[in-house]
Amino acid sequence: MTGQSQLARLGLFDARVPRYTSYPTAPHFGADVNQSHFTNWVRAIPEGSSISLYLHVPFCRHLCWFCACRTQGTQSEEPVRAYLETLKSELALLKKILPADLTLSRLHWGGGTPTLMTADMISELAGTVLDMIPMAKGGEFSVEIDPNEIDESRIKALAEAGMNRASIGVQDFDEEIQKVIGRIQSYELTKEAADMIRAHGIDSLNADILYGLPHQTDTRIAESVLKLLTLNPSRVALYGYAHVPWMAKRQQLIPTDALPAPEERLGLFDVARKLFMADGYKEIGIDHFALPDDGLAVKQREGHLKRNFQGYTDDTSDVLIGLGASSISKFPQGFAQHASGTSQYTTAVRDGKFATVRGHVFTEDDLLRARMIEALMCDFRINSAEILDKFDITRTQLEAMYKKASDDFEGLPQITAEGFYLPPEARPLTRMVARSFDAYDLSKAGHSSAV
Repeated sequence: MTGQSQLARLGLFDARVPRYTSYPTAPHFGADVNQSHFTNWVRAIPEGSSISLYLHVPFCRHLCWFCACRTQGTQSEEPVRAYLETLKSELALLKKILPADLTLSRLHWGGGTPTLMTADMISELAGTVLDMIPMAKGGEFSVEIDPNEIDESRIKALAEAGMNRASIGVQDFDEEIQKVIGRIQSYELTKEAADMIRAHGIDSLNADILYGLPHQTDTRIAESVLKLLTLNPSRVALYGYAHVPWMAKRQQLIPTDALPAPEERLGLFDVARKLFMADGYKEIGIDHFALPDDGLAVKQREGHLKRNFQGYTDDTSDVLIGLGASSISKFPQGFAQHASGTSQYTTAVRDGKFATVRGHVFTEDDLLRARMIEALMCDFRINSAEILDKFDITRTQLEAMYKKASDDFEGLPQITAEGFYLPPEARPLTRMVARSFDAYDLSKAGHSSAV
């Protein structure tokens, strides 16, 4: 790894850059995209295609202070059941305009806490979806599961509905850190949930863990990672905690003076990274790890790894339809996002309309830069032959873009006969180098620390 002094000189510890789960990033979406765009783009899906579907459930029993997701708290079942009815109504609207013979390569329920739904709600929602679009052969149905909000009946309902991958948020197992971030979840409770999931035949398990949390030290994160490894997850997302209290007001409850310095954050990441690698996990991009037989590792070896709003993915579908409040869809033509507020979303659907209020129509330049950034984020390299074959750009123009990005970082990124390459010592800078290929105004709020 490049020395910290050089990384500091290049701005790693000061920069705030996008995570590049999309390009352009969400702050650049505009109100010129509306429900007409969403409708037309759905109708333009080729018949017989395999697509992805994301359903957003924005409710949580307790609002974790560290979280910056679009969520709302509820202590009762009524708002969740009412929201389920709205989702079913939106699915009925979608069914009217879907082309024929579609299948689902991926079905994902996120939140919030989808497992706030009771067993009968889970069965009802899954039945509504799968009666409309069946799963493709080899398709994946995944659900975000809160160990605090799961029991035998709900796991059974999910398994019977066809869920074959579960995702558990861990964050950190240290009790002091859990109290400071407002997320109490013991190792024992998490293990019980993982065991319950596997007892119902669901072997694929994702886990999320955070570095950069208040009071986190090398020893503490090592202890949490070692506990997580006993659960044998198929893949792990090792995300850096993004402290953005100006966006997520609840983060104001987290003591800023207890957060590790940027240099310490890099050390925390490296401790966790080495432990995952020592246990046989393959490093996937900048912040994921997967067992060698997991789909992410397989797609990485094949050169087909992709990136979307959930991070790295092995899904190769061209269309991702998002339903529910604040959900984002991606089509070959652009992005479309629904209204963030549950009430605004519900009102639109009850009026027989999709709740799309913003988005972005792709230009040719967007598509070019999106592919270059995705290639860097997934493979740490850009293949010139691929770019020249797919896009209207000359070799001279492409190499000028490479040179600027390399010069910006003291030649650490390499220009090769094949294209552009980030060697291991430059990879802490990946998101910053990707920013060199970003044509948009980077002063937009919402970007996180580069490390």
